[in-house]
Amino acid sequence: MKIFVCLKQVPDTEAKIKFKPDGSGLDPSGIKWVMNPYDEFAVEEAIKFRELNPGSQIFVISVGPKERVVESIRTALAMGADEGLLVIGPDNLDAYSTAKALAEAIKKESGAQVIFTGKLSIDTNQASVSQMLGEFLNIPHATVVSKFQSSGDSANVERDIEGGAKEKIQLKTPCVIAANKGLNLPRYASLPGIMKAKKKIIKEYDLAALGVSDLDRKVSYVQFTLPAEKPPVKLLQGDSSAQVSELIHLLRDEAKAL
Repeated sequence: MKIFVCLKQVPDTEAKIKFKPDGSGLDPSGIKWVMNPYDEFAVEEAIKFRELNPGSQIFVISVGPKERVVESIRTALAMGADEGLLVIGPDNLDAYSTAKALAEAIKKESGAQVIFTGKLSIDTNQASVSQMLGEFLNIPHATVVSKFQSSGDSANVERDIEGGAKEKIQLKTPCVIAANKGLNLPRYASLPGIMKAKKKIIKEYDLAALGVSDLDRKVSYVQFTLPAEKPPVKLLQGDSSAQVSELIHLLRDEAKAL
């Protein structure tokens, strides 16, 4: 059985983000890149699934610049994945092109039983690649998954929906499962795992070889800007009566909210 995990490398949440002078994208200098946190849940769930299915293999796949994305693939291999797949491409692919590239690479490897992803990447926050991937592969998919069980040719999942409610669904395998926080507790890569990861295979694909080109792009990024700085906070002085009067004045005359 082949288990696939799709992951993305993203800026660390504590990184100070800067844009290129022309506003065309992120300035990569000084940014620490890490595996997307939701994808860590996907890797862990794949490892747990393999433990229940001896003889299975986990293939980790990512799309992006070779010089840095391979680092996150190695992290997943150190956690326990078996092999890595790298689709070499630019760092500004849109969700559609990314999903198409992942799907074509998975088709070439063939034999996928379950494909795990994170529910979204914390940089673009679009939460759309997993659904597109399922459509490109013409297989069932479920996202925001907080519980997963599989038996035979079906998978039972529990997913989080609005209002704190849960939804239980059954999917035929092969299928795409997009992990949410709470699905599991991702393990840390051990020192032996890190050493073994250095020797594990990472196969490479080019976008062109997968039939993906810039013509497939549905979204082009035109301009990146930081949000405007927020005005300083005003502290209201005096007793409660004075504060209420001042608040009404500010809402009516400055904020124009009344």
